[in-house]
Amino acid sequence: MGRYVIRRVLWMLLVLFVISLITFVMEHSVPGGPFDQEKKLPAEIIANLEKKYHLDEPYWKQYMRFLYDVLVPQITQGESVSMLDEAMINIKLGGDYYLRWVNFGPSFTSRSRTVNDIIREQLPVSIQLGIISMAIAITIGLPMGIVAALKQNTIWDYLGMSVAIFGVSVPVVAMGPVLVWIFGVTLKWLPPTGWGAKPPYLLFFIPRNLFSWDFWKYAMMPAFAVGTGYSAIIARLSRASLLQVVHEDYIRTARAKGLAERVVTVRHALRNALIPVVTILGPMFAAVLTGLFVVEQVFGIPGLGKYFITSIGNRDYPVIMGTILLYAIFLVIANVVVDVTYAWLDPRIRYE
Repeated sequence: MGRYVIRRVLWMLLVLFVISLITFVMEHSVPGGPFDQEKKLPAEIIANLEKKYHLDEPYWKQYMRFLYDVLVPQITQGESVSMLDEAMINIKLGGDYYLRWVNFGPSFTSRSRTVNDIIREQLPVSIQLGIISMAIAITIGLPMGIVAALKQNTIWDYLGMSVAIFGVSVPVVAMGPVLVWIFGVTLKWLPPTGWGAKPPYLLFFIPRNLFSWDFWKYAMMPAFAVGTGYSAIIARLSRASLLQVVHEDYIRTARAKGLAERVVTVRHALRNALIPVVTILGPMFAAVLTGLFVVEQVFGIPGLGKYFITSIGNRDYPVIMGTILLYAIFLVIANVVVDVTYAWLDPRIRYE
């Protein structure tokens, strides 16, 4: 297993390189530039801005500069650390010396902040929303699918699948405003917009007021809006997978041996039925942890998703590269965790 994980990590580096190259080529192929505005700037100012951000250099040189800033560690003294350097990953070496690493560069639209600043400030909010949403999705969807499969063609099956179809059919862009209108505007039970967690965080993303109502009153509506949609997908997939497994020969053999129905379901059927569910949970986690643009816009949440969407329209190349690589890292790591989980769910799976 250890060699398999190391091999996957090495492949991850290659995948990230290919993704960064494709993203760089595509973003520079789109017509327009980062300094094109409705009110056209003078040519001299545009030339100075392009020189400042090295956009006047050949494309290959710009890409190599990006790789150098991201991959090559640099040692600097503490008194020479500028605002740009503070946004990098700084590791104190001793005395006034720091190891600077992973610099995505400055943002073209948010001139006072770098891409690292945006990620450091907005990513924890997206992670908080994503974890709560996925917890709701798994808590609702998995039991609903299991009960629907075990009680096939009963009222519980029809009720669970009706709820699942409703969750799939009603998108977040429709459910979000409805929740805001009911609980935020009409009943005034919950604040319609905002986010209750404020930095600094514990372990990068855990809010200090996690067990306070001031945090949960902001998190309940957006997390429920996201979680219900994903719970419907999990419920339908877990029901279909479990229905297929319970009719296998080894399940009938286990029942013939006299094992209790609970043992047959939990130990034999459910573990194998969870493999397709775990497969989709990996990309789901990667997607929700890196920001949900629609939810963040509807509920006014200062997450990372809206910066990624607006950066595409603004041709903010460093933000596009940073957020896409961040999402790719989450996605690759999630897929590795999914593969490792396969071996735990099914002992027949070996990676050595």
